[in-house]
Amino acid sequence: MAILITEKTKVIVQGMSGRIGQFHAADMIKNGTQVVGGVTPGKGGQSLLERPLFNTVREAVEATGADASLIFVPPPFAADAIMEAADAGIRTAVCVTDGLPSQDMMRVKRFLRRYPESRKMRLIGPNCAGVISPGVGFMGIMPPHIYMKGRVGIVGRSGTLGYEAASQMKALGIGVSTSVGIGGDPVNGSSFKDILEMFQADPETDAVMMIGEIGGPQEAEAAAWVARHMTKPVVAYIAGLSAPKGRKMGHAGAIISAFGESAQEKVEILTAAGIVVAPNPSAMGETMARVLMRRAAA
Repeated sequence: MAILITEKTKVIVQGMSGRIGQFHAADMIKNGTQVVGGVTPGKGGQSLLERPLFNTVREAVEATGADASLIFVPPPFAADAIMEAADAGIRTAVCVTDGLPSQDMMRVKRFLRRYPESRKMRLIGPNCAGVISPGVGFMGIMPPHIYMKGRVGIVGRSGTLGYEAASQMKALGIGVSTSVGIGGDPVNGSSFKDILEMFQADPETDAVMMIGEIGGPQEAEAAAWVARHMTKPVVAYIAGLSAPKGRKMGHAGAIISAFGESAQEKVEILTAAGIVVAPNPSAMGETMARVLMRRAAA
């Protein structure tokens, strides 16, 4: 069944008429994603990629039955775009936009908490690669050809390392059920723990690759949840073993400021929780292959 996106998911693209939005919307359509329209204020009634454009998300939802949205909206307006999607009844939103101020994301998080569970929107990102279920569809900017359909879930803060993990596993004959980029910002919509819970409940996922990095408590929180609840094997890689304390590295969230936020400390926490940690980025695929082989032999 995969998670977050299925064959039945109807996707709209907020900002589809922009150059980047149009490029990735076309790629999604080419690869089987059910893109049903786009949203660009002021361009309602026009069409693009043989799909209708709407002025608002609510109009798009009412006309197409869309239940998911991919957001390519510039940083100053992205928070409003996310909240508009939630208010219109979208159930899953992926925000690729980077550069959202943390204050804006705090406002978004407060807004999303207003809704009851029955109509709460799941937000992936911002500053993320998106979501892909090979052979089903994707919402994001990842290159779909590097993913092979299979039974290993991927969740990571780094989109590039997520691509690398998928490529390494494909070379070893290991496929992916769903890959989720949660984004590298310090305030994001979904955490490692949130996605691990979904993979644990997914009957089509047998194991999970978790890709973290320095900064923030999310990996430690995920390790605690895995130790208590996860019955499927988890392999991890943590980027930033040589990063100096107190210096921002890459992602906005990648800065060590407290105990448990350095790469080495995270490796120790994950290992103590029973998670197998790959020693370097080139060993992610082979580490997963070894874990799956042990599981099959058990």
